[in-house]
Amino acid sequence: MDLPDYAIEAKGLVKTYAASRGNGAKTALEHIDLAVPRGSIFGLLGPNGAGKSTFINILAGLTQKTAGTVKIWGRDIDQRPRDARAAIGVVPQELAADVFFTPRESLEVQAGLYGVPPRERQTDALLAALGLSDKADAYVRSLSGGMKRRLMVAKAMVHRPPVLILDEPTAGVDVELRRQLWAYVKGLNALGVTIVLTTHYLEEAQELCDTIAIVNRGKVVACEPTAKLLKRLDTRAVIITPRTALSAVPDLGGFEGRLRPDGRLAVTFKTGQAGVEDVLAIVRQAGVGIKDLSTEEPDLEDVFMSLTYADPTAADPTKD
Repeated sequence: MDLPDYAIEAKGLVKTYAASRGNGAKTALEHIDLAVPRGSIFGLLGPNGAGKSTFINILAGLTQKTAGTVKIWGRDIDQRPRDARAAIGVVPQELAADVFFTPRESLEVQAGLYGVPPRERQTDALLAALGLSDKADAYVRSLSGGMKRRLMVAKAMVHRPPVLILDEPTAGVDVELRRQLWAYVKGLNALGVTIVLTTHYLEEAQELCDTIAIVNRGKVVACEPTAKLLKRLDTRAVIITPRTALSAVPDLGGFEGRLRPDGRLAVTFKTGQAGVEDVLAIVRQAGVGIKDLSTEEPDLEDVFMSLTYADPTAADPTKD
């Protein structure tokens, strides 16, 4: 059997929630077209209420779509729902585990639900890979939040799905656990598993993801390779350390300047209209002595804010 080009493919996907309790009907997803390349680490970003969770719930079979088509690993979720769900593992944002089971029992039960024969189960290997071997026979209720998060990743992988969906997997975990988790995820991806990631840690998405889609108010406002997406903003900044501390931003003509808390002056400019030499000339004209300087390129947060939060009615992207 030929492998599909896309791990997930959505065309014209619509989800509308019916009116209730005096509220009108709400469209959570509005004609979403999205294709996740097989073998990629794909970022799905957007502010709270943008439609990310609705999209994931449709993939997982927890929410019924209103219109459109969705395929997971080439399997239409309407025509082959069981096969489609078997092709993905989902790690939800909320911690959900039976606290009266041990991690080993949890994985065994999960494998049984997916019909994995006992001889084909990888319980001990998953526990070891996620650093839970020494807690294999402890009750889940005794695990820390980070350990429970790792257990949920293991549960999502018991049936060896070719697609793994991670919904805010590192929310509320410490830096060391985040590094361990991403090392494991990168290892899975190297073995061919397609990873779909939602995260509010934009630097995380920028570092890990090959392709990023940004969803806002139920629509895909961008979907491009990460490097190309970062080029959407044609602004750069010259960061100047003045010889003498500044008490206010000097007149910089048409350039925008801002004093940073460390005393440096950040001057932004559009690369299509000016260059670094133009910035330095206007700074010298303003009487600012230059002790040191550097330049900064836009990052994913700049792109994210320009595409989503510029709308004053949009949700706050800093909230989960």
